[in-house]
Amino acid sequence: MKLIELHILQSFPVSCLNRDDVGSPKTAVFGGVSRARLSSQSLKRAIREFAQDNLPGARFGGQRTKLIVQPLADALKEHGVTDGKVADEHAANIADKLAKLDAKAEEPQVGTLTFLAPSEIDSIAKQVAELLKTNPKSKDYEKHLDKYCKAAGLLDGADIAIFGRMAASLPSLTLEGAAMFSHALSTHKADNDLDFYSAVDDRKPKGDDAGAGMIGTLEFSSAVYYRYAALNLDLLADADHLAKLTVAERQQVVDAFIRATLQAVPGARKNSMNAHTLPGYVLGTYKAAGQPVQLINAFEEPIRPKSGLLAESIAKLKAHHEATKKTWDISCQTETAIPDVNINAFCEALKQHVI
Repeated sequence: MKLIELHILQSFPVSCLNRDDVGSPKTAVFGGVSRARLSSQSLKRAIREFAQDNLPGARFGGQRTKLIVQPLADALKEHGVTDGKVADEHAANIADKLAKLDAKAEEPQVGTLTFLAPSEIDSIAKQVAELLKTNPKSKDYEKHLDKYCKAAGLLDGADIAIFGRMAASLPSLTLEGAAMFSHALSTHKADNDLDFYSAVDDRKPKGDDAGAGMIGTLEFSSAVYYRYAALNLDLLADADHLAKLTVAERQQVVDAFIRATLQAVPGARKNSMNAHTLPGYVLGTYKAAGQPVQLINAFEEPIRPKSGLLAESIAKLKAHHEATKKTWDISCQTETAIPDVNINAFCEALKQHVI
């Protein structure tokens, strides 16, 4: 397995980047103490959104949605199914075969989130439309939807190749993601705290009963997080993933993935607790063979610094990395680090291994 691995240390101030079911910052126990936590799911969504908004070279065109019926109907019409009722009927049937229609929904939609790229929807519609030209009532396409979808080659669905998808109703479309993520954990003991807030009624006259028009509390935390991401370059380049892209195009995808992974921040309470920071330290490695190995055990004994948390976390990470390589005879063909180099040189050193 050819692997690019990213080991990221990032300090966040007062924040609630990833909330649980009662609105509290997520936590986990590790090394016998409570840690602040960011789920891998929240990080992956932030990465997808960042890349879609800022990095067109990422080719992150996939959309995870239940509302696939209308896009399919529109695509069928574009490819010559001029009768709107016929297009709607077949769009609903295609959607049902992909992910089962939700009979209780007010508008046509499937029952589970479905991850498709625009080119996949277009490919399905184009080939179904060809069959319908000879028989508008034909449903011979039902057994070939996976082939129609795969024919698109994920040219604009690199995010599907990277993050993977599950298709319970049509398992042949299930795809293992080429990327691997850990949940981010604080390198130290971290407890949630409470923010008491109040809001003043601007029109209420000042008087004896003058006071807040509204009061409440919100939970927050602050921490230095270790987070890990890896990219399986062999899997990324196989026939079900990005084989149809050129090497240069795959390098562009990997470059965008690295940049988005380093810079994206989950958006919870982004206005009231804007905690957008950039990593304080990033170790990037390329291994020509081996398995993904995160370095979280550098912090199994929580950091208890005499000064700041970040500097001690960096030192512990570096020492654990060197010890791990020596003990387990792990060879890294490339090692690069931010801030030793800037992000452009960092990405260049890693993406050159995409072939």
